[in-house]
Order: sequence, then structure tokens, then C-alpha cells
Amino acid sequence: MSEDKALIFELSRPGRIAVDLPGCDVPQQDMNSQLPAGFLRKKPAMLPELSQLDLMRHYTALSNRNFGVDSGFYPLGSCTMKYNPKVNEDMARYTGFTSVHPLQDPNTAQGCLEVLYQMEQCLKEISGMDAVTMQPAAGAHGELTGLKLIRAYHRHRGDEKRTKVIVPDSAHGTNPASAAVCGMTIVEVKSNADGSVNLDALREAAGEDTAAMMLTNPTTLGLFEHQIEDISAIIHDAGALLYYDGANMNANMGIIRPGDMGFDVMHFNLHKTFSTPHGGGGPGSGPVAVKKDLVPFLPSPIITCSDGHYGFDYNRPLSIGKMQSFYGNFNIIVRAYAYILAMGPDGLRRTSEDAVLNANYCMSQLKGTYDVPFEQHCKHECVLTSKFQQEYGVHTLDIAKRLLDYGYHPPTIYFPMIVDEALMIEPTESESKETLDGFIQAMKAIARESKETPELVQQAPHNTIVSRLDETLAARKPNVRWKED
Repeated sequence: MSEDKALIFELSRPGRIAVDLPGCDVPQQDMNSQLPAGFLRKKPAMLPELSQLDLMRHYTALSNRNFGVDSGFYPLGSCTMKYNPKVNEDMARYTGFTSVHPLQDPNTAQGCLEVLYQMEQCLKEISGMDAVTMQPAAGAHGELTGLKLIRAYHRHRGDEKRTKVIVPDSAHGTNPASAAVCGMTIVEVKSNADGSVNLDALREAAGEDTAAMMLTNPTTLGLFEHQIEDISAIIHDAGALLYYDGANMNANMGIIRPGDMGFDVMHFNLHKTFSTPHGGGGPGSGPVAVKKDLVPFLPSPIITCSDGHYGFDYNRPLSIGKMQSFYGNFNIIVRAYAYILAMGPDGLRRTSEDAVLNANYCMSQLKGTYDVPFEQHCKHECVLTSKFQQEYGVHTLDIAKRLLDYGYHPPTIYFPMIVDEALMIEPTESESKETLDGFIQAMKAIARESKETPELVQQAPHNTIVSRLDETLAARKPNVRWKED
């Protein structure tokens, strides 16, 4: 086996070491005599033995297998995998930011508190809301925070019966999950054929037991919900509140504001909309913005500013309490703040416009080659299907796997779930026309292969380190541990 494909244990040779440690300069203790016998090894740990050079080459080769926005096109729908400007990384690495401790006296961390406070002001302006908390550590965490605020609002008014949350059938999966975690009951409403919310179904669902409706606009279908004023009226006439899932804000920022559309609560995904690193489980940040009626219930503490001095206000009798130990994912907030300052209002609007332009370009170029279920302009992402390719036995999963051979990260597949065999493509504003053209040509080539040599696509990928896995077996019985023969 070649060295770039070998396990580290297979590269191991007895006696090789990567680090020479100096001799111990303090008295040594025999810890074995102080530990219970059941915790002592009966033989040395089977650790690999390599030289430092071999060790570095091994892990460098592994790192080169990773795929990210710095290495290639990443059109993951609903995830907004945009380029992360490196100047933002420089800002986040300032010693004054990286050396601060969350428990130190606020008087000694005025610069950090100012960043948090000013970031809140920016998000208030962008969202059209009245107040912001930076505490939530991710998008779904923001959803949970927003729903807790809504529940506290209703309970404070003595409206205990409002326990139901309405979600469209095209909602992000985290919407009903967050509502369930908050102890609420989920009511699903169907979409119309054009992807919009069915208003008759919504009117029937909304009532005295409705706490809120969770909605994304643009929707998870990549379409702008043009009935938003009607939806807002129906929900508010029922005495409920309207929640905005901010995952798709990259199509809206600088153009429209959720607060102006009738939403009462929303969360941002800083790691999507404002260009900070994400993937692999983090790091995320999901600030929540609210209208004035919900301000008393915001998580404690809130940041205050008086005569240029920043502090924390813990005197919040109606607060839902803390949502995490400290005040937000600070270094991610620094990155997002740097992005907003660098872009400015005009730049943020241009970002949205370019994201929408890129998505519509991809859709128009692939229309006819792939099925387009919604014949209208999309926003920042477009949805295609493999309907035409299924005639030859090729499905969406096959197309996604074949894209790996062409060097592209596949788009989101089989979501939204109300679209059969969906391919959800979000090119973001970061990508050039040349990059988009290369991706489009790859997609068209796969469509030709699906017709001419379908088995080539069905058996893809062919050029990756690992070929197609039994995904069910890999999830339920993963084999990720080396064992000595």
C-alpha cells in the first residue's frame, strides 16, 4: 500500500520517535503503586512509532483530503458555504481578543464588550428588530432561544394554552426539532404547487392554542414567500407570534428586513450569512433579535453602554435565564463584525444580489438538462431534480457521488423533502462565472453519462480514496478503529 493511503499503524517501525524529550529534572514518583490495579495496563499501549518527518507527512496528506471553501466549489444548499476572508481571521487572532477570559472583571475587557455591543447594533439595523442577544452558540440554539422567549411572552400574559408551533412542510428540520425540545407541539401546514404556504391550511391551523409560526423567507425551496403580509396578518390575528429562521438571510440582507415584514423574533447564522468558518460541528453562532415586546425576556445578562462604559445587566426578573455559560461564541462574533464593517451597507446588499444572480445563472443553464420543479426566479439557491435521469436508472445520490470524480463537493440532496429526488444548489456570491461554468459543464457531462453509460454514474465515485459505502452500515456499525492482527 502506498504511504499516502497507509494507516499510521502501518507506517510504524519499532524504535522510531517523533520527539526527543529532555531528562526529567524533578524527583520521579512511581504512580503505578498509587493506582488501583484495575486501572493499570498489563502491557504497553500500542502506539505507532514514527519519525517526526514521517509523522508530519502522514497528517499533512490526511489534511489534504479535506474539502473546504478554500480548496474548491462547495454549493451546499441551505448552508451558505461562502469564502471566509482571511483578514477576519487576523482580527480574531488579536492578542487582546484571544487572551481575554470570560470571568475577568468587565472593566478590564471594555474593548471586547464594545465589539459585542456594536455587533448587536449592526444586527438590529440589518434585521429591523429592537434588541439582540449574542448568547446562542448555533442556529438551532438560536431557534430554541427564540421559542423560549415566545413561550415566556405568552406565559407572562397568562396565556398558558399557547403550546403549538406551526411549521410549513418545507421547513428546516431544526424548526420542528427545536419546538419539540422547547416542549411545544408541532403543526405542519402544506405548501401550494408553487412552493408558497397554503393560506387556507394556515388559517385552519392558527388558533387560540398557537404560540408561533416558524418561517424561512426565502423558503427552503429557494423561493421568496410573496404572501408574507397575509401570513403575518393571519398569525397575529390569532394572537401568536411570527418567527424568522435566518438561515437564508444571505438572499435578503441589505434589501429587506424581517422586522419590516412582520416577524417578531429571528435568529442569525453568523457562520453562514456573515462569512465565518463552519462545518464539522462548529464553530457556530446564532444571535437572536426581537421586537420590543420580547425584550424583557431576553437571556441574562444583557450588555449595557452608559457614557461609553460597557457592562452586564443581570437584573432581569422576566429573563429566560442564561442560554450558555458565557456571552456568545466571541471569536466568531469578531469575525462576523469585521465582515460587516468591511462590507458596509452597500456591500451587504451587493452580496445578496450576487448570490441571487449566481443561483439563477446555475438554474437557467441547467434547466432542460435537469428538471426544475418551480418555474420561477429563485433566490440564493435553486432546486433541481433527477427526474430526467431516472429514466436511465440514475438517481440523485448517483449524481452527487459522480460529482466527486469531477472535483466538486456535491450540493445538498434529498432536501427539501417535499421535492422528490431534490438537488439543492447554493453557489453563494463568492464564486466567479468561470467556476460556475465549470460546475455546470460537469453537471451536463453527468447527465450525458446517465444516458449513455448509466453504470458509470451508478457506481461512482471512482477517483476518491474511499469508494461508495454502504451508508446504512457505515452509520450503524462504523469501523473506525485499528486493531492489531
